[in-house]
Amino acid sequence: MLEIGTKAPAFSLPDQNGDMHTLEDYKGKKVILYFYPKDSTAGCTKQACGFAELYPEFTEKDAVILGVSKDSVKSHKNFETKYQLPFTLLSDPELSCIQAYDVWKEKKNYGKVSMGVVRTTYLIDEDGIIIKAFNKVKAAENPAQMLEALYG
Repeated sequence: MLEIGTKAPAFSLPDQNGDMHTLEDYKGKKVILYFYPKDSTAGCTKQACGFAELYPEFTEKDAVILGVSKDSVKSHKNFETKYQLPFTLLSDPELSCIQAYDVWKEKKNYGKVSMGVVRTTYLIDEDGIIIKAFNKVKAAENPAQMLEALYG
């Protein structure tokens, strides 16, 4: 997990429309960078829909929501369309951003060990500094938790 008070690693990733995004694009805004395991799975859908529901409140606080997983651009597009997600989903199949943010970990599922994304959310300030970090977040509670962090 990255340390609070450190500079957030730069990234350049395509979104669900194939457009490139960098952290630098969001200078001057707060960024909620959330990492999730897989599009259209139960927990990830709950988390994304929670962010979608609270989206107007995030925009009021001049905050941007960026969801990151290793799913393809096409998978992200389907996920966005199916659930009418109003925010950006970034595709990281090479794991460059996922590893830079230290969220690619060994996971145990029903006794089986595999590597995967550990659900993690970072709050990055207007200058690109990590000001909050939450790991092993609960999908359904994370959007409200992040809104609270913005007001904190």
